[in-house]
Amino acid sequence: MNEAILVIEDEVKIARLLEIELESEGYRVGKANNGTEGLEAFRRGHWDLILLDIMLPEISGIEVLRRIRQLDERIPVILLTAKSSVEDKVSGLDLGANDYVTKPFRIEELLARIRAALRLRNTAGVASPAEVSSGDAWLGAAGLRLNEQTREVFRDGDPVELTPREYDLLVFLLKHQRQVLSREQILQAVWGYDHYGDTNIVDVYIRYVRKKIDRGRAQELIHTVRGVGYVLKEQP
Repeated sequence: MNEAILVIEDEVKIARLLEIELESEGYRVGKANNGTEGLEAFRRGHWDLILLDIMLPEISGIEVLRRIRQLDERIPVILLTAKSSVEDKVSGLDLGANDYVTKPFRIEELLARIRAALRLRNTAGVASPAEVSSGDAWLGAAGLRLNEQTREVFRDGDPVELTPREYDLLVFLLKHQRQVLSREQILQAVWGYDHYGDTNIVDVYIRYVRKKIDRGRAQELIHTVRGVGYVLKEQP
């Protein structure tokens, strides 16, 4: 294990505890104790995951998250919060956080959530900053081609513009070609959390991606499996 984790936390004792526990698990750890330092550390370093306290001095954790997402849509961010209201959690998740832990938390639970976030990152096809492969970065099916390093997508030679979430969804489908995937599987892999049980968001984004890659094409690639979910496959 050699992933790098940035801890942005203003409570010195908590930050030190996290540093000790993470290093004992084999992670490389960086620390920042306010929002300004956190953003500077993020911009300077190459991180695989961020632990971000919401209640930070100088710049709030929510604002730090917003600025991080302007620069990087994909790095996993887990919020550390003393607030337990649904509104605070929804605000963070809507801004792009992958998960949250409410203080006081058990370190075992946090470590499990970190492992899950890193697994989901890899499942969605996100390479670690130190692990970008020099090999074949292309995924494809029929006339669909997707390059994981450049994030370029083509259908029958025509460029396709996707939002970050649409791109992650398409990567997941391509990496599981010919496998029937339930809405719950897609939700967990692409969004990384329950989304409060609302699998309708999967249907919405499938519709968006279909419109961009399948509409007007001789061969449709994304198929609905009634009562189950979706599958990406070439028609025989």
